[in-house]
Amino acid sequence: MNDKQSMTTHDSLKAVSYKLFQVISNELGVNTAYVTQRGPTSMKIISSFNKDHYIIPEGYVVDYDSAYCRLIIQSDQEAMHIKNLGSFTLTKDMEATEELEVKGFLGVTLRDFYGEVFGTLCVMDKEEKDFSDKDIHFLKQMAEVLSYVIHLDSTLADIELLSVPIIPIKKGLAILSLQGNINEARSQKIMEDTLHYAADKGIHSFVIDLSQLMLLENQFPDVLKNLVSGLNVMGVQVMMTGLPPWLVQMPGVSEHLSQLKTEYVADIESALNKIGYKLEK
Repeated sequence: MNDKQSMTTHDSLKAVSYKLFQVISNELGVNTAYVTQRGPTSMKIISSFNKDHYIIPEGYVVDYDSAYCRLIIQSDQEAMHIKNLGSFTLTKDMEATEELEVKGFLGVTLRDFYGEVFGTLCVMDKEEKDFSDKDIHFLKQMAEVLSYVIHLDSTLADIELLSVPIIPIKKGLAILSLQGNINEARSQKIMEDTLHYAADKGIHSFVIDLSQLMLLENQFPDVLKNLVSGLNVMGVQVMMTGLPPWLVQMPGVSEHLSQLKTEYVADIESALNKIGYKLEK
C-alpha cells in the first residue's frame, strides 16, 4: 500500500460500494459483499454488506498470510471462486473459514486507477455456490468501477492535504478556517503550517473558525487541542468562532472544548472586534 492510500479515508469508495453491494448481492445471489484494503501485513474490511446473516463486519482485520485475499491477488486470473471453503484444499484449514462458517466464495483483485493493487472485492454465502465465468466477469466490472472511485478519494486527499486556509488580516493577525474532515495526515500539516506561519509572520492573534468543520467518524480532532496549546506557548492569543450547535451537543465535545485555553465568540467579525480590529465599509 502506498503512502497516498494510507492517508486516504476512502469516504467516496465506502459510499459508492454501499450502493453497489445490493446490486452485487442480487445479481450473484449471495448474502455478503465486501471491499478489503491491503496493508503492509494485513487485510482490512473497509466496507461491507450483509443481507440476511451478519458475517463480515466493517473494520475486520486478518493477517495477510491468513486471508483469502492473498490467494486472489496471487492468482494469475486475479480471481478466486470456491464452491465450498470448508472442503477446498487451500482454505479448509484457515482460521477464517472456521470462524466465519461460510461456504460459497468469489473474490477479485481490486486495483487503483494506476494499476496498483488496492485490495479485493469479494462475496460470500453460507451455502455452496457455483460461480460462472459470467459471474466473475460481472464482479471484475464492479471492481473496475470502484478503481475510479479510489482515484477520486486519492485526489481529494491530496487537495485536503494541501489545504490549510490561513487568511492574513493585518500584521500580527490571521484567521485559520478549519473546513471539512480532518484526518491524521491533514492534522499534522495543519499543525506544522499554522505554527510555522505564526512564527514567520510574527502573529500575536489567531482566529480559528470552525463553522465549516466536519467530524471524521464522529471523532473530535486532537489537532485543535495541540494547536491551541502550541500557539499559547508561542504567546499567541487564540479565539474560536463559528461553533456549530451540532458539534457542541455531541457527547464529549463540550469537555474537549472547555479544556482549550481560548475564548469563544459567535463569528469572525465579533472576534476581530474583540481584538480591536474594526471592519469598515
